[in-house]
Amino acid sequence: MNFDLTENELMIQQMAKDFAEKEIRPHFMKWDETQEFPVELFKKAGELGLMGILVPEEYGGSGMGYNEYIMVIREIAKVCGSIGLSVAAHNSLCTNHILKFGNEQQKKKWLPKLATAEWIGAWGLTEPNTGSDAGRMKCVAKQDGDYWVLNGAKNFITHGKTGDCIVVIARTGEPLDSHGMTAFVVERGTPGFEGGKKEDKLGMRASETAEVIFTDCRVHKDNILGEVGEGFIQAMKILDGGRISIGSLGLGIAEGALEASIKYAKEREQFGKPIASFQGISFKLADMATEVEAAKLLLYQAADKLMKGEKVNKLSAIAKYYASEVGVRVSTEAVQIFGGYGYIKEFPVEKFYRDSKLCTIGEGTSEIQKLVISRELLK
Repeated sequence: MNFDLTENELMIQQMAKDFAEKEIRPHFMKWDETQEFPVELFKKAGELGLMGILVPEEYGGSGMGYNEYIMVIREIAKVCGSIGLSVAAHNSLCTNHILKFGNEQQKKKWLPKLATAEWIGAWGLTEPNTGSDAGRMKCVAKQDGDYWVLNGAKNFITHGKTGDCIVVIARTGEPLDSHGMTAFVVERGTPGFEGGKKEDKLGMRASETAEVIFTDCRVHKDNILGEVGEGFIQAMKILDGGRISIGSLGLGIAEGALEASIKYAKEREQFGKPIASFQGISFKLADMATEVEAAKLLLYQAADKLMKGEKVNKLSAIAKYYASEVGVRVSTEAVQIFGGYGYIKEFPVEKFYRDSKLCTIGEGTSEIQKLVISRELLK
């Protein structure tokens, strides 16, 4: 692997950094306090190509790879994890599912709208009683001529109320049958499709998380991605890339917390000298930096193999597991370095601390990642 950034990659990294500083930093705490999902911000991101990073140019996207994608998520998450989460979910879940498994007609219909953020995308797998245990989902779709009728609910859905379309996985066969689920694209405004309760969350508060409800929702067969019965298999493949997304989010949060901690440790004085000069603080910073670098290497290694078309489920699980836990550990230590000020909203690290925990839960808990890793090791 070559870790030297190309000139184009450096430009993309700087663009994402400038966007985060100019468009996000002045407002992110207000959005956090009010739980506002700033739709217009994502329209601006779409104008810069940040909402269709992996989508080929022929469909209105940026035509970039996972290296650039990781950079964008990291730079945004350094400032605000919430915005990073929404950019990641839009790109890697909804948009990427259509890109990977849609036919040419479907790609031309939906990808240009998603890649430019004319439409905001959502993706629905989790249900109230089936999180990790997706095989027992109760949201069902039954065929009625050229249509499929969806009934059931999904929860913890990013952009569940605001999203203009959702890729939803519904059961079309028997429970626990890995070939008994199918992926549908459902557009907002379709009768019987509505957003439900919006969750009041600990962190990631500017990223909308809501319930999605289907009541006799009729979806034409042309909206099926791939073949009937392939939905669960597709979802697992999408989550390989999704793990890299959430790992990048955890890494960005860790980097933001580390940068804030270094700056504060140099400025804050106790006993007549900066606290950075005390070994108790400097060794914390050394440990934080080491874990950040290790997470970075794992994520870029997983991205490299993914772009080469190699099997990545074990490595992406390792990268997601490690990077998300690093996000929690580094942001926790950042609060400790800031002391009492780390507990106050005027200072940046309490938000990193709150936001980081989602990374160990979303798109597969740390425990599920360990399950994936151990199964691969023991094959």
